[in-house]
Amino acid sequence: MYDLVLRNGTVIDGSGAARRVADVAVQDGKIAAVGEALGPGKREIDAAGLLVTPGFVDIHTHYDGQATWDADVTPSSWHGVTTTVFGNCGVGFAPVRPGQSSYLINLMEGVEDIPGTVLSEGVKFDWESFDDYLSALDRMRRTVDVAAQLPHGALRFYVMGERGADHAEVPTEAEIAEMARLTEEALRDGALGFTTSRTTKHRARDGRFTPSLSAREAELLGIAEGMRRAGRGVLQVNSDFGPGEFEALDAAAKVAGRPLSCLLVQVDAKPTLWRETLDQIHAVRREGRSANAQVGSRAIGVIMGLETTAHPFAAHPAWLAMRALSPAERYQRLAGDAELRRRLLEEPTGDGPRAFMAEAFHKMFPIGERPDYEPEAGNSIAALAKRSGRTPQAVGLDEMMARGGKGLLMLPFENYSQGDLGVVHDMITDPATVLGVADGGAHVGVICDASSPTSLLTLWGRDRTRGPKLPLEFLVAKQTRGTAEAYGLLDRGLLVPGLKADINVIDFEALTLKRPEVVYDLPAGGRRLVQRAEGYRHVFNAGVETLRDDQLTGERPGRLVRGGRGV
Repeated sequence: MYDLVLRNGTVIDGSGAARRVADVAVQDGKIAAVGEALGPGKREIDAAGLLVTPGFVDIHTHYDGQATWDADVTPSSWHGVTTTVFGNCGVGFAPVRPGQSSYLINLMEGVEDIPGTVLSEGVKFDWESFDDYLSALDRMRRTVDVAAQLPHGALRFYVMGERGADHAEVPTEAEIAEMARLTEEALRDGALGFTTSRTTKHRARDGRFTPSLSAREAELLGIAEGMRRAGRGVLQVNSDFGPGEFEALDAAAKVAGRPLSCLLVQVDAKPTLWRETLDQIHAVRREGRSANAQVGSRAIGVIMGLETTAHPFAAHPAWLAMRALSPAERYQRLAGDAELRRRLLEEPTGDGPRAFMAEAFHKMFPIGERPDYEPEAGNSIAALAKRSGRTPQAVGLDEMMARGGKGLLMLPFENYSQGDLGVVHDMITDPATVLGVADGGAHVGVICDASSPTSLLTLWGRDRTRGPKLPLEFLVAKQTRGTAEAYGLLDRGLLVPGLKADINVIDFEALTLKRPEVVYDLPAGGRRLVQRAEGYRHVFNAGVETLRDDQLTGERPGRLVRGGRGV
């Protein structure tokens, strides 16, 4: 008798093969059989009319800190994700010398918008080596499986000390050799890859650039030699891809003999650069070497409201004067003070990066109960204002004050240069790409893209009206076997006998993304954006039910994944 049988579901097995109605049987945490009229199970679930898919594998998250205090790893675990990989973009929390964690917190806060107070309170830093960190992760049982990568920023700071925090500082030969040794050691201990950041977008909280920004050839090739000796792991990079940059990274990947994985987004300043980079990746693949681009399945959008990090009035002197007030007090002040509202709407906003948002109403959109991830220009705040004869500032403020001050706006700032998702369609359908820009656990005050696995299905598989949809078989394979294979996690991502029984049972017709919301559930009362879904009837990790009817069950079979030895 099987432990579990899912009866008569519409099985989309993760391989890209056509869906079929079948039973799925589970025994001892693994898929035991997939077929018709399988034998009895200790527990049986009628899955007729429901999709049965592998659990989703999210390879680009930043739960480096959260995974040490949050056993449920939300919001990813609400969206059918059963495996998460973090340590991306060269930031993370190991290795770290005793008493030296403040810089790593400063770096993570600046690069990934996770409040330093949250990290200082929540992360215990009871480790030093990368293996120590993995062991700390291994001590907690979770709703999902977790895996980590070795971040360049932490490694550089550990080896070079304060000099390592300055990207312009050049390591000595001995320091490069030590970074190579520690890289080899971390990969042998179970890191799934080595990650680096070479983008000027990444700055520490104190304004310094990420320490790996301009690492010289000797440093990159030295670390690559450590990867070569280990014979495992992925080289993951986030770069601005200026002149010669891809060639330098590819040279490191060639020395390492390991797969190269490049974060790829469309930026308004260079809207065709993504295509040039993807062409370079294809050239590498034609040489018979492994390379891919990590892409998103929707526009990357800043979410703005009265309680988020950024919004059109965040740089306004009248708003800044209310910084000491609680969110409820600020809303009451706004609601009851007409003169304050007049000042916000009519007086100059202020200077700095945040001020540009006061001029970007043509790209801002209200977020409804069911968020629209491909909004039309005619529904922008500027367009709504023009039709109503009001100013964009007035319409934007009213939208944010709706629902008792909980209203939200979205500003798509990457992957949306043409005002639609045509570029994203080209990205996700390219054979050289994998899904990997969701950033779960990061940018908690401005972005909530951990829900991307859900919108991948609803937007591209059912709801899109402004361009072609995509087959569910393709979408599921992209988020399961495609992402799993990218990191050598060959024991999951398919519904075939012998593999890990990570399974989603989804009511596809009812599958819905709810409106994002701000909650205050992080350590030290920290704020974050979260987003719920409806339509996940069951989620299983290793055959154990972790979510039922969109609610976590409290079961925590998730484990640390070491290795990626299949890469």
